[in-house]
Amino acid sequence: MYILGDVILRCWHPAVQRVAYGGAAIPVGIPRRQKSIAITFIAGGLALAVPAALAYAQGYPSRYDLGTTATQQEIAEVAIAIPADGRGLPPGRGDYSAGKAVYETACAACHGPDLKGVAGLPDMPSGLALRLIGGRGTLASANPVLTVESYWPYATTLFDYIRRAMPFSTPGSLTNDEVYAATAYILAEGKIIDKTTVIDAETLPKVQMPNRDGFIPDPRPEMFK
Repeated sequence: MYILGDVILRCWHPAVQRVAYGGAAIPVGIPRRQKSIAITFIAGGLALAVPAALAYAQGYPSRYDLGTTATQQEIAEVAIAIPADGRGLPPGRGDYSAGKAVYETACAACHGPDLKGVAGLPDMPSGLALRLIGGRGTLASANPVLTVESYWPYATTLFDYIRRAMPFSTPGSLTNDEVYAATAYILAEGKIIDKTTVIDAETLPKVQMPNRDGFIPDPRPEMFK
């Protein structure tokens, strides 16, 4: 009767056999039924081992400490969502001029130099879906153009989204000043604010978006307790 580990090693590549058995490949034959069982275990082991090896190579931790209580600092690092009223907006400021530089470096590759989206990017939405400005007055038409300018009801959402999810290739890499600046640039290009407006935690919640009244409150508060 074969021990499973021995059977698996006998089914393995000769190079592995030589390492496991001190330099000599194992010539002994193995019954077909036991070989099929061994191959199943080998395949399962590879399925687990290969992704793990790739994960370690990419810098992911080998241990996640599941069940460990998160510290307040760890929670604060990820709990950064900003509600519509702007509560929790961080210190910082930005204007059109600084925002233009940030946009050209971090945003234009996908959203286009004119903020109307770049078509044909691999593994990305269509150019129209990447558009940030324009589209006012089209929402009730047969071909609505949904952009920050035409659709989004709150300017604070723009800051929140940029800070958490942009740039696409390195989300979370922008400083607060850079996020405020990019927000100011997009809002100004959409003719929502003046190009001289400085955007910060105080001024951003006061921005009146064109579609602010295009949304209605949900009459079912019990659904969100």
